[in-house]
Amino acid sequence: MIEILLGVLIGVILGTLSGIIPGVHANTLAGILLSLQVTLLALLGPLALAGAMFAALITHTFVDAIPSTFLGIPDADTSLAVLPAHALCLEGNGEEAVRIAALGSACAMVIAVPLSVLCFLLLPALQPYFDWWIGILLIASIGYMIVTSKAPGWALGIFVVSGLLGVFSLHYAFLSWHTLAGGSAILMPLLTGLFGISVLLTSSQAKMPEQYFRGIRMEDRTIVKCSMLGTAAGVAVGWLPGLSTASANGVLASVIGYEKDRRAYILATNAANTANAFIGLAALFALSRMRNGVMVALSELPMPSMSELTVIGVLAACAAYVITVWLSKSAFRLNGIDVGLLNRAVIAFIVILCLIFTGPFGALILLLAIVLGLVPHLVNVPRMYCMGAIMIPVILYSFGIAWV
Repeated sequence: MIEILLGVLIGVILGTLSGIIPGVHANTLAGILLSLQVTLLALLGPLALAGAMFAALITHTFVDAIPSTFLGIPDADTSLAVLPAHALCLEGNGEEAVRIAALGSACAMVIAVPLSVLCFLLLPALQPYFDWWIGILLIASIGYMIVTSKAPGWALGIFVVSGLLGVFSLHYAFLSWHTLAGGSAILMPLLTGLFGISVLLTSSQAKMPEQYFRGIRMEDRTIVKCSMLGTAAGVAVGWLPGLSTASANGVLASVIGYEKDRRAYILATNAANTANAFIGLAALFALSRMRNGVMVALSELPMPSMSELTVIGVLAACAAYVITVWLSKSAFRLNGIDVGLLNRAVIAFIVILCLIFTGPFGALILLLAIVLGLVPHLVNVPRMYCMGAIMIPVILYSFGIAWV
């Protein structure tokens, strides 16, 4: 029990730090802990060390709503959700956006934990039938979004070009530095350029509006519906090979639409993010497949049981919810801040971080992604179609087309 609590404490602290600092992911922390495993195993024990990694991942899925909302910088798992969250912040509803995100993650934890047990017991036998249908699902989703767009030509063009950029980035990812963030580091400049810096460059340069919390303005029925939709998407991407939460965000956009109901979309996408973490753990134990950097790190350690790590994840989720809500109450401190100055400071920080993590190649990808990310604003098309950067590589992977 002491090791479990120690793992939760360390993981919650690390996950809070990675969640607050834009551009830093729990995968980064897992890589650092893994590099120190000889010392940490002797000090903490295998259960506490593995638990700290998983608790950090769960905590990160809650707390990363804060920089997404107030700074407009996306995490790799919530790149599309940053758009409605930051928009609510600029309307003075930033605390509400963060609380909605935390609520979605909490609801997902309640639903996903029992589902992870069912997936562990029932789905391995059906795995061969799943792989091909991933690409079909994504093509159907994006096809529907493009056909129903007000400018199908621009939507298709942006989707295809962003997909080519995604394939190029991942194919030549070995050219980037992997100092701390691991092989997925190239996603940071790619998605930050498409959904972060390009948004900040075109956002308002006025003062930050006063932040008020007027309660979560969503019906209970909508909360339940979006929690279930988001969790279902998280289960899919957590279990099926090649998918990520960013892919789930794209699919959810075709069902909910982040411009039509921003609050519902924020809740659903954050539910998917947290559900993905729990289901990814089940996939690790059932299939020995690693869905993210934390699972790769866990596979290199003496593995505790799935039940022990699940308990740690639940305790971390409870703590992370309280921390996220508490931090959101500080939103009023942003009242009157010069948004233009804040944006420039955040852009400078992210550029430096990309250079540290990915080197000159990452800087090139960041520049290309920023240029492409500005196109939807110029032609008045939703930035959602830039998700081709993730969806096209996944579609190719599901059809067995080698590009890496």
